[in-house]
Amino acid sequence: MSSLIDRTRFSVLDRSRTREGHPHAEALRDTVALAREVESLGYHRFWVSEHHGVPGVAGSAPTVLAAAVAAATRTIRVGTGGVMLPNHRTLVVAEQFGVLESLFPGRIDMGLGRSVGFTDGVRKALGRDRGDAEDFAARLGELLGWFTGGSPAGVHARPAEGLRVPPFVLALGEGAGIAARAGLPMVIGDLRNREKLLRGVDHYRSGFRPSPWASEPYVVISGSVAVADTPEAARRLLVPEAWAMAYSRTHGTFPPLLPAEDVLARAMTAKERELYESGLAGHIAGTGEQVADELETVLKETAADEVLVTTSTYDRAALLESHTRLAALFAPGRPRCGPRRRP
Repeated sequence: MSSLIDRTRFSVLDRSRTREGHPHAEALRDTVALAREVESLGYHRFWVSEHHGVPGVAGSAPTVLAAAVAAATRTIRVGTGGVMLPNHRTLVVAEQFGVLESLFPGRIDMGLGRSVGFTDGVRKALGRDRGDAEDFAARLGELLGWFTGGSPAGVHARPAEGLRVPPFVLALGEGAGIAARAGLPMVIGDLRNREKLLRGVDHYRSGFRPSPWASEPYVVISGSVAVADTPEAARRLLVPEAWAMAYSRTHGTFPPLLPAEDVLARAMTAKERELYESGLAGHIAGTGEQVADELETVLKETAADEVLVTTSTYDRAALLESHTRLAALFAPGRPRCGPRRRP
């Protein structure tokens, strides 16, 4: 009997997480290498992210990194998860994606988010403030206009105008409603908060208005998925990121990833321990059978079209092994099937 996993696309988002003792350049090269590896496993998309001034993340220029990834791969779709629209002029964003689509036709995705800089200092350096996120819907409409020709008189986004680069909205906060009203595919997380996830999906589907970009709702759910030969090994994959999150919330900076054994050997404060344990909870992690069961449940609850895997860990070989074990569940190479056209 066919499972929901068989009928669902699986993709990967890599944030170019830095590791303690390793340079930022290595993290970027690792991202490109991982893209080639997951392409061979049958994943549908490979996305990169945008973070500024964060010690633990090397991915600060997503369209530049996406170009490197696309050049190093052949068939996998490549995109951003996402470009933070409040940080940029929409004309420049349109031009960047127009160049990408021109160089790698039919393979580029335009994932868009509404977050601004992580700290006051970063926001000041970007020339932005928290309020810039509030006009995201207007910025989004302006950006799409550069592709359709609905831009200010006498100004044209070249080579973007006339090209079709699929846009996706990262549904943080009000993002689900914005995606629905704009008639765009939506990416929503995280898998840890199932109730909030379901509310966002319902809100999106109930408010969806067909557009030239998408005739029907398209839901991508995102979060960490860790697969290993034992539940303990899968949980160990989550340890470095859980500690980085706990550290950021107690020290105000997001650090490079530490080896799991270093984290497990640390003497944590009560607050750090509380945040760390919370960071380990709720992810989809375990053996292949356990993960398959949990994914079937989530897909049944959400009726999602796609799963975007966002797992980060210190051990890059273990991360690839996890992606490989997950790919064995959704049968790489088998044609994706579904009842309707998909982005």
